[in-house]
Amino acid sequence: MNTRDEVLLQIRPEIPSARFHEHMSDGEYFQNNTLRPVVKLQNDLLVSAFRNYVRKHKNVFYDLSIEKRLDYIDNAIQKDMKFRNSLKGMIIGQFTIHEYEMYIKDSSALNKRMMNIVIDRLKSNVQVLEPEFA
Repeated sequence: MNTRDEVLLQIRPEIPSARFHEHMSDGEYFQNNTLRPVVKLQNDLLVSAFRNYVRKHKNVFYDLSIEKRLDYIDNAIQKDMKFRNSLKGMIIGQFTIHEYEMYIKDSSALNKRMMNIVIDRLKSNVQVLEPEFA
């Protein structure tokens, strides 16, 4: 029988552009080895969570220009701690035990990396966030 950790690692997408070298920091390694694959795996859930956030905030997102929508994504994740913590939970819940132990050693810096990746992913999905797709 597969353990939870084995299953989690098996279902993660590979990211061919992720680079690893001997001089990279622990944070950069964790970002490329864990955060990026987990965020990619959770993409549809993150988009759905953001759509729900927009809906709960009266859909003003849909009335904004593209530039303002990108700012809205930034502000939603950086300033709304409840929403931010919800997104963090979606990512952290996909960590193996070993990854979680690594994460808690430097959670503040890794949270910053994590949220930057989530912001970039949502911004790259901004067209999927149109009301007709919601």
